[in-house]
Amino acid sequence: MTRRNTPLTEPQYFILAALMDGPLHGYGIIKAAEQATGGRLRIAVGTLYGALERMERAGLVAPGDEEIVDGRARRYYRLTEDGAEALGREALRMQQAAAVVMGRSRDAGAAPA
Repeated sequence: MTRRNTPLTEPQYFILAALMDGPLHGYGIIKAAEQATGGRLRIAVGTLYGALERMERAGLVAPGDEEIVDGRARRYYRLTEDGAEALGREALRMQQAAAVVMGRSRDAGAAPA
């Protein structure tokens, strides 16, 4: 994922998308991704923190503030400029890929010329 044009996985995409509106802690990211997908994508805690660690090393997210809640540290993550660019590239890539299928779907019922 450290290469510039490597596609994001679906969890990575929705983790980054969740951070578009500002920093979130882990549970907030999980809930935002679940809500954005209508409940279809449920990111497990282990998957989330593994992905956040890899994305932090790649410069796509950065740790933000930390607070103590019920005696436990709660770390917030924020989207970096590189993360926003990667998210935009991935959204464009998916849009272009979908256009190929959507264009064919419209033509599927048409009689050959």
